Amino acid sequence: MIEVRGLSKSFGTLKAVDDLSFEIKEGEVVGFLGPNGAGKSTTIKMLTGYLAPSGGSAKIGGLSTEKDIQAIRQRIGYMPQDIPLYDDMVVIDYLSFIADVREISPGERHGKMRAAAERCGIEKVIAQSIGTLSSGYKQRVGLAQALIHNPDILILDEPTSDLDPNQIVEIRNLIKEIGQEKTVILSSHILSEVQATCGRVLIISEGKLVADGSPEELLAREHRDNIVHVTFQGTELQAGAKAILEIPSVSAVTEKGEGRFIVEAKKGFEVRPDLFHLAVGRNWVILEMRAEQLSLEDVFRKLTMN
Repeated sequence: MIEVRGLSKSFGTLKAVDDLSFEIKEGEVVGFLGPNGAGKSTTIKMLTGYLAPSGGSAKIGGLSTEKDIQAIRQRIGYMPQDIPLYDDMVVIDYLSFIADVREISPGERHGKMRAAAERCGIEKVIAQSIGTLSSGYKQRVGLAQALIHNPDILILDEPTSDLDPNQIVEIRNLIKEIGQEKTVILSSHILSEVQATCGRVLIISEGKLVADGSPEELLAREHRDNIVHVTFQGTELQAGAKAILEIPSVSAVTEKGEGRFIVEAKKGFEVRPDLFHLAVGRNWVILEMRAEQLSLEDVFRKLTMN
């Protein structure tokens, strides 16, 4: 559905996007991640035809963004981070305005406006001024304008920014529902949202692709099974740490208080059986023992921090 090959964009001496290549298949919901200034928004603007690339190419449904951008725009629904809403417009008038912009025929207009309003759950505010709406409903109106022409691809740039936790869950569920029938690219700084919503993640840093895979695959690549968190009941810290260090495979022990330790084994060693036998031999009660679990945020920081 989306094919990017060697895409680059420079602003003077600044290279915002640098030889970026990836493919997105029809029906995928893809998280597009990167720190501020990584080139996410620049890439999205090139895919949607708002910016011309300095090099490389991009195709949407087999159509070139260089030659066929008007046809591509008919297939894309775009919700930018700063949604172009007009506070003094009534919601239904705003959707009618977007229908004009999208050149939806008079015969189809009412049906498509109604379908977008129902899909995004804004029927009960359809007669209100946009300026009177909550942030959550404004985001829903933004989604409705992106969906009004029933596009094949939906590109969402920070769709839950400035929302409270309840509103985030509502928009997240809506995106997951839409993702069952459309190809979705979701750019967000809320990594838990991406992990809960997207089946695949692309991470870019300094304009380059640094990771591509499902959230589970990215976590598996960066696993830290050699680090174990363990808590023993009633164990004196210094004596406990000294005993743990006597295990041949242990390289370091960090005392965390109240019998809690972080045990780092040498690479390639599984230290939990040895910790168990040590506890049995010294009559220590194990309250907790688990391998350290990385979050998507941990992986993101590792891949994008210089």
